[in-house]
Amino acid sequence: MPTLHDGTLGYYSGEKKAPVLTIFVGGNHEASNHLQELPYGGWVAPNIYYLGLAGVVKYRGVRIGGISGIFKSHDYRKGHFECPPYNSSTIRSIYHVRNIEVYKLKQLKQPIDIFLSHDWPRSIYHYGNKKQLLKTKSFFRQEVENNTLGSPAASELLEHLKPTYWFSAHLHVKFAALMQHQDTDTGQTAKATRFLALDKCLPHRDFLQVLEIQHDPGAPDYLEYDIEWLAVLQATNDLINVTGSLWNMPENNGLHTRWDYSATEEAMKEVMEQMNHDLKVPYNFSVTAACYDPSKPQAQVQLLHRINPQTTEFCAQLGITDINVRLQKAKEEHHLCGESEEEDDVESNDSGEDQSEYNTDTSALSSINPDEIMLDEEEEDNLVSMHSDVNTPSVEPSSDQASDFSTSFSDVRILPGSMIVSSDDISSSPVGREEKLGEVVELGDGKDLTEGPLKRLSNEHEPEQRKKIKRRNQAIYAAENEEEEET
Repeated sequence: MPTLHDGTLGYYSGEKKAPVLTIFVGGNHEASNHLQELPYGGWVAPNIYYLGLAGVVKYRGVRIGGISGIFKSHDYRKGHFECPPYNSSTIRSIYHVRNIEVYKLKQLKQPIDIFLSHDWPRSIYHYGNKKQLLKTKSFFRQEVENNTLGSPAASELLEHLKPTYWFSAHLHVKFAALMQHQDTDTGQTAKATRFLALDKCLPHRDFLQVLEIQHDPGAPDYLEYDIEWLAVLQATNDLINVTGSLWNMPENNGLHTRWDYSATEEAMKEVMEQMNHDLKVPYNFSVTAACYDPSKPQAQVQLLHRINPQTTEFCAQLGITDINVRLQKAKEEHHLCGESEEEDDVESNDSGEDQSEYNTDTSALSSINPDEIMLDEEEEDNLVSMHSDVNTPSVEPSSDQASDFSTSFSDVRILPGSMIVSSDDISSSPVGREEKLGEVVELGDGKDLTEGPLKRLSNEHEPEQRKKIKRRNQAIYAAENEEEEET
């Protein structure tokens, strides 16, 4: 199985090669200018594949989807208007999730096995050991109690897609949960999503877990495009927006002639013909920017807006628009890229007139992590959580569910009070017991974790023993600074 990462490694120059196929989504600390070259996904380095702004692929019959970026309400309804060279606003807004990507993913009807996002779906913390989470990250308490921690857009996708697994990062803590979805009218058994977030990739932190997921042994052992997703991309091509204006997705409200862009059987057959009945993702990685050479220091140069040949080839075959080509044309016509949008951004942040469908603004800082180890080169890595007014309904899981799930997602290093929902954190509403999975959690040597207890190596749950290298002055955040970002 491939390794699923929430960020890519610096293997671009070819000095190293990922030992296994690695699939990832972008967060808020990526090389945004390079990822922007691949809006529909592509190879960023040998054996490392980026899912794009949003995307779905298959590997060994396992269907893997994902969405890149973090949620910010004031940018959610804008188009993808940013392009290099970025200014002080667009260098951040470039990685903010947009409604069109969520809309495309909501057109999917076929089951998703694994879904990746950077930030957590809002309310997911109600389905795991919330007590242990707040013990580990006490500064989450206000947001958890107000049900404002996480992304409402991701929560919407979770409710719609109901994937078997959902993996996230962003909040620098390991957390597992089991969400039992509501019964459907079709009479089918209600689905459940197993959620897992991992800690920051640092020594003695819980940033790695190996899961063995059921797959089709007869399916190809190479990466494949997903036919339904290709059909959705083709159908929604006319919805591409490269302006900073706020807009809404089509819906069945009498204002749009079309609102259903889901893939029909006929559309998928046509796409298969366009792809010559070959869904194999071509290995066409190419270096588009000069690689950094520490022996040859160079003066800082302005970022260029590049057209990536991978995207050109993909768009030509599928007959869709390269967003970056559209952006370059708009830039030539208007002689700007992101300048007027920056003004719109400020205006929309300061007024209540241009609100997203989510009545929330998660750009106001509310809290910091007083125990986070801060290094000088990690000035933006200080974890912040956000306020908003969305009240996402949730049904908290039963203790039976959580007990079963804690076994499936047992920690790589057995932690005290593992992910078992305590009686203080659960409702008494009955929820059917979920069958245990057949996956095996392994260490790097392939040993089954169930063979015996493992020594806990992490000191994550002992903040009083951690060396505080730097603590930011909390008074700094008293100012209303819309541009500060989450980690």
